[in-house]
Amino acid sequence: MKSSRRAKRMARSHGRHKKQAGLNLVSLMDIFTIMVFFLMMNQSDVEVMSNDSIKLPDSVAEAQPKNTINLMVSKDDIVVQGRPIASVQDVLAMKADVELIPSLQKELEYLASRTQATAQEEELGRPITIMGDQGIPYKVLKRIMATCQKAKYTQISLAVQKKDSKEA
Repeated sequence: MKSSRRAKRMARSHGRHKKQAGLNLVSLMDIFTIMVFFLMMNQSDVEVMSNDSIKLPDSVAEAQPKNTINLMVSKDDIVVQGRPIASVQDVLAMKADVELIPSLQKELEYLASRTQATAQEEELGRPITIMGDQGIPYKVLKRIMATCQKAKYTQISLAVQKKDSKEA
C-alpha cells in the first residue's frame, strides 16, 4: 500500500523526536562553579588583616571582629584601609593642645561620605576597628580615638591577638 504525503511527513517528524533526551553537563558545571566561587568569596567569616609591622596586644576576648573600616597603627605609620595617612612621628610632634589629626579626619569623613549611614549608625555612630601596635604611645592612640569620634566613628573596637584563657 502506498503512503500518502501526509503519512510520510508525519513518519519523518516522529522519527526526529524519538531521540533520547539528555542533559548538557557543561552548562550545569559552569553554574555550579560560579556558585562555589560566589559562596567562597562571600563567606560570613570576617578575617582581620594582619600586618607584620604591627604586634597586637594579647587578650582572652571571645568576640569575633566585625567587618568595619580598619585603621592600622604601626610604629611608623597610620594606615586607613591600606592607604597611608600620617606618620606617628608627625602626630607626636604636634602641639599638645591639638587633639585631632587633620589628615585622618579628612580620610574618615571621605570614607563616611561614600556610604549611606543606616539608622543605627546615625544614632550610635559608625564602627571602626583600630589595629594598634602594642608599643605605640598612649598619646597617639588618644589622638586617633578623638579624631575618630569627631568624624562620627564612635563605635571603636581595638583589635587584639587572641590567646588561650588558660595562659591568662
